[in-house]
Amino acid sequence: MGFLSRLSSEYKRISIVGMAKNAGKTTTLNHLIEEAMDEGMVLGITSTGRDGENTDLVTGTEKPKVYLDSGTIVSVPVQLYDLSDAGLEILRMTRYSTALGQVMLCRVVESGYVQVAGPVNTVDHKKMCDEMIDLGAELILIDGAVDRKSIAGPGTSDAIVLATGAVLSRNLKKVVEETLHIVGLYQLPRVPDGSLRKRIEAGAVKEKIMLIKGEETRMLELKTSLTAGKFLDESIDEGTGWVYLPGAMTQGVIDDIHPAKLKQISFVLKDPTKIFIGATSWQQLRKRGLKVFVLENIKIAAITVNPYAPSGYSFEHKDLLTAMQKAVGNIPVIDVKSVF
Repeated sequence: MGFLSRLSSEYKRISIVGMAKNAGKTTTLNHLIEEAMDEGMVLGITSTGRDGENTDLVTGTEKPKVYLDSGTIVSVPVQLYDLSDAGLEILRMTRYSTALGQVMLCRVVESGYVQVAGPVNTVDHKKMCDEMIDLGAELILIDGAVDRKSIAGPGTSDAIVLATGAVLSRNLKKVVEETLHIVGLYQLPRVPDGSLRKRIEAGAVKEKIMLIKGEETRMLELKTSLTAGKFLDESIDEGTGWVYLPGAMTQGVIDDIHPAKLKQISFVLKDPTKIFIGATSWQQLRKRGLKVFVLENIKIAAITVNPYAPSGYSFEHKDLLTAMQKAVGNIPVIDVKSVF
């Protein structure tokens, strides 16, 4: 069974998320598209940024183009429609807008290269994916913008393919450590089903910091958690067991909390994309007693590794692949250059 077949047997929507630019995200997307062409599977293709252009608009480096077979359902903003080499049939003018104009859902009627883009709002993106399925797509592949962590969130897709590689560092061990950090965050434990979870879910809709002490629940009148550390420290008293953060968890928030109180409580976040703490700092905080749960974690369907960096250095294919496989355990790891 091929890579795509394994994914499609379990999921309907897959986000392809890059840990950095040039980590192999578009190469991964293109391979899955090629497999779909071989197997006669109808794909839905969309993006949270812009994909398919010849040159990266940020770095100026050459990037792989996106070639789509006839029958593919694709999201294309109005301003990119005429830039496609492929023949496109407009199926639906959606209500979703982008900086490049209103999004159209099209069917590829003549194979060719297409520049793809979609709505950046995760709610809109999920609704649009549902529309693509209604139009006949059997599996949706979402190309995630590298600077938009929310696309990995569980509300957008059923699972992600995480693209990583040499571009992260010249040090192979560092590449593995940084990737393993993200894997660890995405697999944080969910708050167990039961009365506690129901209380947190009920309070979370108010988008306020929530402290739970036994049967008592208290909301803090703060609009953001970015400067909440000192207020949390003052508010956490003996018996406080859980703290729900509606926004970002940062190093600054945690540093303002007394070490004894940090060991006492367990934090709850909506999902792991709310964490903005580096690998080294995260390990130090865990040693200090930091405990974090999430309402929903993120399923990693596979990891792809790219041993080449655009600046010219590379790793031996087997060395990177073996090291990553050893580090991440049961998650499938695929080399985007040697296998694809």
